[in-house]
Amino acid sequence: MKNILKTIVLSLSVWGLGSCDSGFDELNVNKTAATAVDPTFILNNALVNVSFPAGVVIYEMGIVQQMVSPNSGVLTGANFNQDNRDNTQQTWQRYYRNVVRNTADVILLTKANANRSNLLNMARITQAYAFMVLADTYGDVPYLQAGKGFTDQVVLPKYDTQQAIYTDIIKELTEATAALDATKTIERADVLYAGDVAKWKKFGNSLLLRAGMRLSKVDPAQAQQVVQKAVQGGVITTNADNASIKHDPNYVNGPGQMLNSTEAANFYLAAPFADYLTKTNDPRLKSIAVRYVGASSGPEQVAARANTDPAVQIGMPFGYDNNSISAVVKTLGLKSFYEFSQVDRTRMAKNTAPMFLVTASQTQLLLAEAAQRGWTTGTVADYFNNGVRAHMEQLASYDANAAVPTAAIDTYLKENPLVAATALEQINTQYWIASFLNGPEAFANFRRSGFPKLTPNPFPGKAIKGDFIRRLTYPNSEISVNNANVKEAISRQGADDLDTKVWWDK
Repeated sequence: MKNILKTIVLSLSVWGLGSCDSGFDELNVNKTAATAVDPTFILNNALVNVSFPAGVVIYEMGIVQQMVSPNSGVLTGANFNQDNRDNTQQTWQRYYRNVVRNTADVILLTKANANRSNLLNMARITQAYAFMVLADTYGDVPYLQAGKGFTDQVVLPKYDTQQAIYTDIIKELTEATAALDATKTIERADVLYAGDVAKWKKFGNSLLLRAGMRLSKVDPAQAQQVVQKAVQGGVITTNADNASIKHDPNYVNGPGQMLNSTEAANFYLAAPFADYLTKTNDPRLKSIAVRYVGASSGPEQVAARANTDPAVQIGMPFGYDNNSISAVVKTLGLKSFYEFSQVDRTRMAKNTAPMFLVTASQTQLLLAEAAQRGWTTGTVADYFNNGVRAHMEQLASYDANAAVPTAAIDTYLKENPLVAATALEQINTQYWIASFLNGPEAFANFRRSGFPKLTPNPFPGKAIKGDFIRRLTYPNSEISVNNANVKEAISRQGADDLDTKVWWDK
């Protein structure tokens, strides 16, 4: 009897195991999980991440003397002309990990699908923008092999020369912009222009104009050809067509987030920037600046002390740390350095503020310079005035309380007319203002044009040999992991320091 019972139990056990195994694979498939992602959403991920990280405040905006901090440690950067690779790497990591990788995926997924040709070309334009920022910031960077770690198993990409990168960027922008077709599938889910082909074309051509103007010193003949091609294609002329990344509490503005949290009381409008706006009676100062009058500490920077009157704004000078700045504070009769003017965190520097990439203002000012050089038709003064006006009108997009009244714009243009003898300086100084909060573009155009005329940061502990930082340094992670290719780039380009110039910076 015992043997019979054992046999029955064993049989039931085996049957049970067989029953549990039946349909096992099917039961363990998540029928609600996505098995594929529409490449439009991959492009959107790239576009959202094109918005700049907080590090541009520490370096690019500091180099062009728009903002400054007297504090060291994690905030060491352009304020002291020193190399801090925790900060110089931020754009590199954000762009390669989130922009280049995602645009490469979109291109791979759509290149053989004629129905998604617009999406393909939108991704090409976005990728060209990202590589222009990377090359302008670092010089030689991975380009042809970038973003191919998964598809081609290239995990240690070679670095291409900036000249070769620009040649291909110009080709990509020219081809991709021309190939956009309103009769093909409209990618309405895209977060930049909702698939509006006409606006994408203007964006692509405006980037092409920017790329052409970058070559103004290194290759004027090619610069002229590229500029003329961009103008013929049609560029951004109104703020309605601006390329800007919108932010919300889930997808925040990187600099805005930093300036509203840990570093709220640590960054100030730089004296050269604030003083220029004051000297020219620029109504944008009221839109940009706030001063917490009487504040003796960060916690005392409260709404009750906030003053946006241009007459009371005081920019922080360069050349000081949080100890030596006390002498300046005493001379000015301030309670502390917390009384210097800041970009207003409740308006332009909100963490939900938009990030402007390519604008009507920048584009009109580049056209003004191109016309001044004889590279395009049109009246230089008209382009100049249109560019200044467009930026002043653009400020309302940050916040209704940052809007500049039309009468104030008219008065400013009347009092600050373009003068032929100083046209290039005036145009590019206005470009500096129009690129406020777009650190990479302000930094690039400052190096290209030589304007505005800034006095070098006199901080005594600087780590540069020249007057200004000319590029940012490669990430330590690249030096550690991709060392052979980094060394090859350095042997070609020059030392991996803040003094080495990029290709077009002559």
